[in-house]
Amino acid sequence: GAPRISIFQKPPGVIQTGGSTTICCSCQCGNGNFVLYKDGHRLRTLEQSGSRAEFSISNATYKDKGTYSCHYVEGGTVLARSDGLDVIVTGIHLPEPKLSVLPGHKVIPGAQVMFHCTTTHPSTGCFLYLEGQIRAQVLSKEQDDYNYSYVQKGDGGRYSCQCYTKNASIEWSAVSKALDLVVR
Repeated sequence: GAPRISIFQKPPGVIQTGGSTTICCSCQCGNGNFVLYKDGHRLRTLEQSGSRAEFSISNATYKDKGTYSCHYVEGGTVLARSDGLDVIVTGIHLPEPKLSVLPGHKVIPGAQVMFHCTTTHPSTGCFLYLEGQIRAQVLSKEQDDYNYSYVQKGDGGRYSCQCYTKNASIEWSAVSKALDLVVR
């Protein structure tokens, strides 16, 4: 079958104006090229190192926001396309939340894990990010925590959270410091 490309943002989250992030494309492919698209327009061919290619955005402006995707091209033929990655650039007005995990940073497969994103601001919602994943988990509004019923080996990794309030407009917090979860 066709190779699968994954695309993700490192670090994940909404980017502060003037901030920076890296868009990563990864694929167990041959020795073709990754081409980065933004909102359906070809942006550039990326330099590859091993099975990944990275595109850095620094000093982000509103012009950088949009939907990015990676195409894997070999000999002029597109063999695979990634999902779309929505990149959001906005002003950050709320303080950085704190992420914690219970029962701890190291758990065995099958353990019940709860992530807790604590914010000083009475926020209306928070997201939990896992580096390398395109989709964020929505944390529940009551306690800003996320209950992972039973973790498996693939759930380990680097997590962070980010909160927002909905006033007349959406206001975002900075992204929390990352936390590593080890499942073994």
